[in-house]
Amino acid sequence: MFNYDKYIRKDKFPHIWCSGCGNGIILKSSIRAIDKIGWDKNDVMTISGIGCSSRATGYLDFDSLHTLHGRALAFATGIKMAKPKMNVVVFTGDGDAGAIGGNHLIHAARRNIDITAVIFNNNIYGMTGGQYSPTTPQEFVATTAPYGHIENSFNFMELAIGAGASFAARTTVTNPKQVENFIHKGLENKGFSVIEVVSNCHVQFGRRNEMKSPIQMFDWIKERIIPMSKAEDMSEDELENKVITGVFKNIEKPEYVEEYDKNIMAKAEGE
Repeated sequence: MFNYDKYIRKDKFPHIWCSGCGNGIILKSSIRAIDKIGWDKNDVMTISGIGCSSRATGYLDFDSLHTLHGRALAFATGIKMAKPKMNVVVFTGDGDAGAIGGNHLIHAARRNIDITAVIFNNNIYGMTGGQYSPTTPQEFVATTAPYGHIENSFNFMELAIGAGASFAARTTVTNPKQVENFIHKGLENKGFSVIEVVSNCHVQFGRRNEMKSPIQMFDWIKERIIPMSKAEDMSEDELENKVITGVFKNIEKPEYVEEYDKNIMAKAEGE
């Protein structure tokens, strides 16, 4: 049995997450991934913005920052530049990373800075009342879409790849071992890593869409999952409203902080 105690701030419990929330699965999977990689706790910095997912940093016994809405990656970039040897992990949500923080996500990926971003994607703004988020599926109901959501959903994998991240993967809370495995791969990557974990919010999303229990939402997520290996042989029509899981990108490319030190700082010191 894995012992989580040394990674948890037990004085912060009980946590504020709703019973059955998938955030706990992602938190525990992240802890196991960090433990597996063998980092010293003093060499890890966890950073978050605002939202249910972003409360994760308060429960983890690492150096941490709970920052402004959407600004987790901006703070993380500053930490990594100031302390290049720190292992920086960001916990963020679909709204925090995809809406107000979208530009920070784009430019962190473009730079390929050595930060791992774990995106908790529950398709809703859970903490602030159930407003639709950038990933809310079309036709589903939210407090700000009472007649059904009409906008196209955001695709974090396409964004991460297009912007230049060197590692991008998607999984769901229905497969905790895969969550752990993908986060571990992201931590190992020398560059910007994005791990999107599709999760449930049965309180704010589910109850408005005939899925009031965690089990109902888990079943809904499972019904939509298509592994990448299977998706390759399916048509666009067959993939409509499905969630493709797998590692979308995993390449080696120059990392921003190392290039900064090697080029800019070397030239500055030589002048």
